[in-house]
Amino acid sequence: MKGTRLALVIGLAGALILVAVIVSPMLLISLPSFISGGGSIDCEDDTQVEEVSDSGSSDIPGRYLELYKKHGKKIGVQWNILAAVGKRETDHGRSDLPGVKNGTNHAGAAGPMQFLISTWGGKARIPMSSDFNGYASDGDGDGVGDVYNPADAILGAAKMLKRNGAPENVRQALFVYNRAWWYVDQVVEIARKYARSGEVKVPPQASEECDDPLIEAAPSDVVAKILEYALDQRGKPYLWGGTGPDAFDCSGVIYAAYRAAGLVIPRTTFVQWPFGVKIQEGDEQPGDLVFFNSGPGTSANNPGHVGLVVSKGKMLEARCRLCGPIKVTSYQARTNRVGFTRPLQNPDVLEQLKKLQNPSR
Repeated sequence: MKGTRLALVIGLAGALILVAVIVSPMLLISLPSFISGGGSIDCEDDTQVEEVSDSGSSDIPGRYLELYKKHGKKIGVQWNILAAVGKRETDHGRSDLPGVKNGTNHAGAAGPMQFLISTWGGKARIPMSSDFNGYASDGDGDGVGDVYNPADAILGAAKMLKRNGAPENVRQALFVYNRAWWYVDQVVEIARKYARSGEVKVPPQASEECDDPLIEAAPSDVVAKILEYALDQRGKPYLWGGTGPDAFDCSGVIYAAYRAAGLVIPRTTFVQWPFGVKIQEGDEQPGDLVFFNSGPGTSANNPGHVGLVVSKGKMLEARCRLCGPIKVTSYQARTNRVGFTRPLQNPDVLEQLKKLQNPSR
């Protein structure tokens, strides 16, 4: 009997090992890259913690590496993607081909990150105090956006990649940068080689595992309901005028989130801005709105874009059709921020809250 039990135990252990061997490859395939190495996600981490590989350190000039990391972190784009673009375009400014250090190449591109002059803003060197339409940027604080200046060009490239989908959808962002999928494949491969991990990581905020801490930290049950609905919409596409359930615009997803909590606020950004009570920067909290001067017909007093604050420095936003899906991102890196409001302090909303708490009234 004792021998029978021992044989049964051994046989059961062998079966479990066999199951583990068969199942484990599928489990490994299904695990997200940021947890396949074990441990839980650090929801306060960001994409810039990535260490540079030995080959990256030897290939990227020190000044360029510093700029890739600095401007990548500032804008919220993977530094190794920026570095890979710089490598693919001009070998980090070392190329002597036309258009790298002066003039333009045959396609009209210029500078170390190879911007089309029209995309940069119409001229190679643009005073930042002037009006222009493009990605011209001042990365060294001299007041001029110079397409040939690595500090300016790398900052401009980070902004362009961010607007078009990075850091979550870097392939889409790279395709907009240079519309060829072979180009996208090459840049991603270079970026992987530059990272010690061999990966192009996305922000942990893109994971649903980071939702619960945000909701649990909400200052009230009403705000928790607003956040829960809003975060559930992450990954859905932008649609101008959209109020769900399949797609939203920036104000539409906020309008729908407040409705999910039983509250009615204005539908559009232009009306949401004067509706809420103004909040000083630094005093904002989850459930508040953060506004930006963005889009035709907008200004500091008439902002055209809005996000929902989900934690200090972070917002959920539906930004634009080419900017990737609805996502959690940073508002601190945005230079065109106008201010914050708290719709929950509007007198109409306060009355709605009273009715929710005392439905018999």
